[in-house]
Amino acid sequence: MDSGNTAWMLTSCALVLFMTPGLAFFYAGMVRAKNALGMLMKNYIAMGIVTITWVLVGASLTFSGGNEIAGLNVIGNLDLWGLRDLGLTNEHFGLSYPDNVQMMFQLMFAIITPALISGAIAERMKFSAWAIFIAIWSVLVYVPMAHWVWGGGFIATDVRAFDFAGGLVVHINAGAAALALIFVLGRRYGWRQQAIRPHSLPLTILGAGMLWFGWFGFNAGSAFAANEFAGNAFLTTQVAAGVAATVWVIAELVVHGKPTTLGFASGAVAGLVAITPAAGFVGPLAAMLIGASAGIACFAALRLKFMFNFDDSLDVVAVHLIGGIIGALLTGLLAEMSYSGGLFEGSLEQLGRQALSVVIALAYSFIVSFILAKALDMTMGIRVSEEEERGGLDLALHEEQSYVMAE
Repeated sequence: MDSGNTAWMLTSCALVLFMTPGLAFFYAGMVRAKNALGMLMKNYIAMGIVTITWVLVGASLTFSGGNEIAGLNVIGNLDLWGLRDLGLTNEHFGLSYPDNVQMMFQLMFAIITPALISGAIAERMKFSAWAIFIAIWSVLVYVPMAHWVWGGGFIATDVRAFDFAGGLVVHINAGAAALALIFVLGRRYGWRQQAIRPHSLPLTILGAGMLWFGWFGFNAGSAFAANEFAGNAFLTTQVAAGVAATVWVIAELVVHGKPTTLGFASGAVAGLVAITPAAGFVGPLAAMLIGASAGIACFAALRLKFMFNFDDSLDVVAVHLIGGIIGALLTGLLAEMSYSGGLFEGSLEQLGRQALSVVIALAYSFIVSFILAKALDMTMGIRVSEEEERGGLDLALHEEQSYVMAE
């Protein structure tokens, strides 16, 4: 046991959890005022529901043993259900801090991943359906993906793809699920017929700052120690975010003639997403390239929803799915042996392995999420009524208002 590593990992746990409220504010500022509380609630509820599913079965299925299908390790077992045999030692993971701290760190990733999806379904999904969706999704989709990549599953052992802090497990996973839900839900009333504007960009900028701050725990904490690898991941995280935000603003200036605060915030998040799978495997110059690529590609990807006529309310697909894919692929090309601790070097062969892992993650998440959303829609309905949508979800679903003028 090392007290310094334990302190750093406890700090990282808090930083990653802080990202979910940050995400909530980031999203809430971009919806209309009548839906702000509904957006906040869809994010905050993940901190409750996923904590329950993770402690009961999720952690065990991710990090306990393995069950094979066709010779591939696809899921863990229930030896650690309820975390009942997880004591105060480090015997399970063999790290230099207690096992329960590692389980807590992984829980924070499990919480924010379904919360990311909420931006795509903003302003039209029932809260009850959302709560049931993320409860099931966290076990059926997030847990297998985390096991495949971080729990000894086949993506790590057979495909031999690498994901430092969640490009596959978090961002591609959430982005593909968001796309599936978008197709089941359909478009908002008035989309592309009337202006649907953010109601509070200062709230969004605040949320982006909270995300940026928390992301240092997300990435640097994934070194699992207060060491040189954590320091490098911290550095590359800052570099990619700063470059991507700047490139996005420049792209806006060139294309639209004016830079925007929302553009800077979106660019920063795109850079943070793209560096996540690579943060501990690359140096600062590679991080600049990853950030610039994310800034350009994710900005261009905003057009996808208009080209294919799907209503991704807050651009989860453009930022998280596309950003995650860019980061995962560039990890395969740009990783350096010295930064990866001798694990692997960037090459065309590794690029192929990373590409295969992207296809697997995207396909699995999209298919299972689509089936789950369809099943819920057929049994309980997942979309609010037209009257509720036009009146706003805050009053319709929560009997509350974000802003009440004093008499």
